[in-house]
Amino acid sequence: MSEELVEDIDKLDGDNQLAVVEYVEDIYTFYKASELQFRPFDYMSQQPELSTKMRAMLTDWIIDVHAKFELMPETLYLAVYIIDRYLSLQTVPRTELQLVGIAAMLISCKYEEVWAPQVSDLMHICANIYSRQQILVMEKKILNKMEWNLTVPTPYVFLVRFVKAFRCRDMELEHMVFFFGELALMEYRAAAILPSMVAASAVYAARLTLGKSPLWTETLKHHTGLDEPHLLDLVKILVSSHAAAADAKLKTVYCKYNSDGFGGVALHPPAALPAVPHRTRGQVGFGPGLKKTLGQKCKPEPACWARVFAALLGFFGFSRVLSGFGLQVNT
Repeated sequence: MSEELVEDIDKLDGDNQLAVVEYVEDIYTFYKASELQFRPFDYMSQQPELSTKMRAMLTDWIIDVHAKFELMPETLYLAVYIIDRYLSLQTVPRTELQLVGIAAMLISCKYEEVWAPQVSDLMHICANIYSRQQILVMEKKILNKMEWNLTVPTPYVFLVRFVKAFRCRDMELEHMVFFFGELALMEYRAAAILPSMVAASAVYAARLTLGKSPLWTETLKHHTGLDEPHLLDLVKILVSSHAAAADAKLKTVYCKYNSDGFGGVALHPPAALPAVPHRTRGQVGFGPGLKKTLGQKCKPEPACWARVFAALLGFFGFSRVLSGFGLQVNT
């Protein structure tokens, strides 16, 4: 890699003490190591009453509820993670799937939002089919089954960092990136993929759709730790989702990103995939100095920056630490 081609995306934040420029690279290296833990897996074979279609319907509804309450994007990504993680750990009957979704939203709101919706608000949004007690009992079940492990990097954590790696501010491109990020939430096939790869694929799909050149810069390669060939499998899924979105039955994401508030980016013609070099089987990129082959374990090395970051999380919360890095929140 030609180091002179990699831009310093934090150079304008040098005077911003909350941006913790001296730690941010280490923090994201830590994210890429910690994203390997507490992952959902391919759980549908263990869910006799559920299907990928039912998961998509639930996720579409969760995205709609999230929009109605005008919640932060971090809340949405964490809620979908909680759903997938819980379904990886616990068999759930069909009649309780929406209850899992609303309890996951409640947990995520408590974790991310300054002002979380009340349980009564969530009861109303699901037409009072579940009682207050049912929601609270499910909340406790989920937290106990997950052993309270909620501090996990979601795709959104990486999306805001990778967007910052663009050469210049481009709101249309940013909206397109987050459009693909939410299309990925709808895809069961993306649920078990590492969040950093989901985010990088959303960025690539957005640049491809808008005809940006080059498609993949040295700066993006540096910060994602991924080459183009590693992304193409998921990019194909995302581009196909975009192509089918206008005629799909579940179109909350499509309608959301048709609106003026998001620049109507969903109306862009879907991209055609370019030919790319064949990737080496089994090789996965995990960022500068953090390479991994499938089947190997990767753990963060203990360092003082990890303790500093843990303290920041504990004091400010996940969302506020991210905004302190100078990362834009997509609303």
